[in-house]
Formats: sequence, C-alpha cells, structure tokens
Amino acid sequence: MSLDDAAPTPPTHPTPPTPPTPPTPLESPELPEFPELPEFPEPPELPELRKVSDARTMRALSHPVRLALIEELTIGGTMTATELGEHIGETPTTCSFHLRQLAKYGFVEEAGGGKGRARPWRMSSLGMSITAPHDDPEAQIAATALIRLFRERQFDRYRTWVENTSAYPRSWQDAAGDSEFLFYLTPEELTQLNHELMALLRPRFRDRMEDPAKRPPGTLPVEMLLLSYPVAAPGRGDAPAAGTAEGTTDGTTDGAAE
Repeated sequence: MSLDDAAPTPPTHPTPPTPPTPPTPLESPELPEFPELPEFPEPPELPELRKVSDARTMRALSHPVRLALIEELTIGGTMTATELGEHIGETPTTCSFHLRQLAKYGFVEEAGGGKGRARPWRMSSLGMSITAPHDDPEAQIAATALIRLFRERQFDRYRTWVENTSAYPRSWQDAAGDSEFLFYLTPEELTQLNHELMALLRPRFRDRMEDPAKRPPGTLPVEMLLLSYPVAAPGRGDAPAAGTAEGTTDGTTDGAAE
C-alpha cells in the first residue's frame, strides 16, 4: 500500500484552558460586641435654685457649723441634731441652735416625728445660687465672704482626696478627674456656656440625691466643682503664663452651690 493510500490523521484540537478559580471573597472580621449604652430618661422639670442675694441671709449662712450642717444634710439626708453632731464633731446642743437658725432663714425644716434633740431635720431644698446686686456693696461683701467659706471647705475636701488617693480602689483612682480648660470668650458667651453646663449637670442623678434607695451598690458622694473666671485684667486679652492652657491630667457657682 502506498503512502498516498494511508488514512489521513484527524486534526487535533488544543485542550481548552482550565477556567481560573474565582477568588474567595474576603470575610469581614467579627466586630467585638460592645455593651449597649444605658438610656437616660428625659430630665425632669427641676425647681429653680433658691437665690440668696440679701446681705442679712448671707451673713446668717456664713458660719462654719451652719455650712457643715447643710453639707451633712445634703449628703446624708434626714438626721437629728445628735446624729449631725457625731458627723461634724459638735454637741447636739450646738447643732440644735444652728439648725433653728437655718430654719429661720428657710434652709432646713423639721422632717416630722421625734422631740428635742431626737427631732429629725432635712434640707428645705437642694442647692442655692448666691448673687449680689451690683448696686449693693454690703451684699457684695457678704456674698464674697460666704462664697469664700464654701470654696475653702470644698478645696479642703479636694486636698483630702489628693492626699489619700492611694487609699481608694484603683477603679476610683481612674474614674476621678482633674481638668483645666482655657477659652477666649465674651461675657455673653461665658454666660451661655455656664447655663449650658448647669442644664447638663443639674438633672443628672438627681433622683439619687433625693432617694437613697435609687443609689446603686458601690456609689459614693462625688463632688464636682465648676469654676469659670477671667485670668486677665479687663481690657486685656493676654493669655496667662505657660502651663495654664487647656489640658487634662490623670486625676479630673456662678456662686451656685448644690
């Protein structure tokens, strides 16, 4: 058989390429679960702070025993003269006298029940705003003296905290704050800022002040001071010395005391 008679070889076709494997879609990493933020109820309508503006009332308040009684009744609630005396280191007789004087000016009242030194007392209202008319020099002097007494007692408590911080659990050491901020403001802006801060802070945890049963376990009375004042003389906008600009360290009343 000749080569011409041989059967033709069928043509070969190339093997089609294997389709590429589609890329595996990237899986999003699982996000950590964060606890839900607590929902705070709408702040209730709060009574206006009592305004103390006359010199006579401010002079009546300007006594260390009376301020101590107000502080104890605000923090501890209803107490008798005997109980208050144990807290502030005074005799029940002394406490009874000063409680009657405070009641005369409407700062405290009898809570009902008991007689004599066993008579319970409570605050008539929480908080006050100490102001003095600009055209009343006598009231201005009295307001300055009263506010200074309040602040000295508050700063004494702050110094006590600083000196005894290590005696508190780490959670309290981390939670406490010590901050300073510097702003360039007009009087109108400072007034607005103070109003906004008061509107934010006054309603917070107010029910716990009035009802001890609403205080969760582990709570302590915490004092937060809000002071705002110019640091340059009128007519000057100079910044204070270095080191007093806005900053926060590891620690954290238009005459109003609450």
